[in-house]
Amino acid sequence: MFRKPRRKLYFLIFVLPTLAAFIIGFVYPFFHGIYLSFCNFKTTSNATFVGFDNYIAAFQNEGFIRSFWFTCLFVVTSVILINLIAFFVAYALTLGIRGSNIFRTVFFVPNLIGGIILGYIWQQIFNAILKNYSTNLELNATFGFWGLVILMCWQQAGYMMIIYIAGFQSVPADLYEAARIDGANKKQVLSNVTLPMMMPSITICTFLTLTNSFKLFDQNLALTNGAPGVVSESGTMIYQTEMMALNIYKTFYSNANSRGVGQAEGVIFFLIVVVIALAQLFLTRRKEVQA
Repeated sequence: MFRKPRRKLYFLIFVLPTLAAFIIGFVYPFFHGIYLSFCNFKTTSNATFVGFDNYIAAFQNEGFIRSFWFTCLFVVTSVILINLIAFFVAYALTLGIRGSNIFRTVFFVPNLIGGIILGYIWQQIFNAILKNYSTNLELNATFGFWGLVILMCWQQAGYMMIIYIAGFQSVPADLYEAARIDGANKKQVLSNVTLPMMMPSITICTFLTLTNSFKLFDQNLALTNGAPGVVSESGTMIYQTEMMALNIYKTFYSNANSRGVGQAEGVIFFLIVVVIALAQLFLTRRKEVQA
């Protein structure tokens, strides 16, 4: 066995390279990025501190505000649909039907495909259909919105299904047996036994779909690229199907003079995701304590 001083030495040898890489690759860029959100800059070496001007400009950016509300609508719709689809598919696949393992694999596979590829695949499918009606995803905001929802459901439902299946399988069989002895039918068993026991899985899936929907970028870029666009009263081009991540990307890279504003929008976006993650952690632990 190694002596204590040697153990400490080996610990430092193995930990320090990883710690250094983490600081250089994540911690420093993260805090430097927050600092840059308070600056005007074209490159990071010529940043000029301007205080909260970038944040004021971000909240005055009509495109950013529009993308926020569009994202909220998309998140609410996709969270409800994804979880409903995943829950009932998982419920069906835990009833012991023949070929359930094959169905699980088929439903899960879309989650393994990259977002950009999925976006272009579904763009071709939707536009081929909409061509018969003399329109496409980039010309109609309603079709663009539902195209994103369908794509997100198709990709995420299989992953959430796996979590729900694990939840179903963790419900003690004794509870089902006791409910049947008491004369409960399938609907009563589902509402009074299964759903209460499934609350940890429901909480996890809800917040996973919530954060995934808020952070959606590559599918939005590939499927609609934020189009169609309309000119507001102030002369600003506002993209009707542009989500927050895509708006931040365009703000930062479309104009070198607006990079500070784009950085501020990124920090705002980060804070929203942090609030969602903390809410998830709080509710999950609360459910664990209650259980």
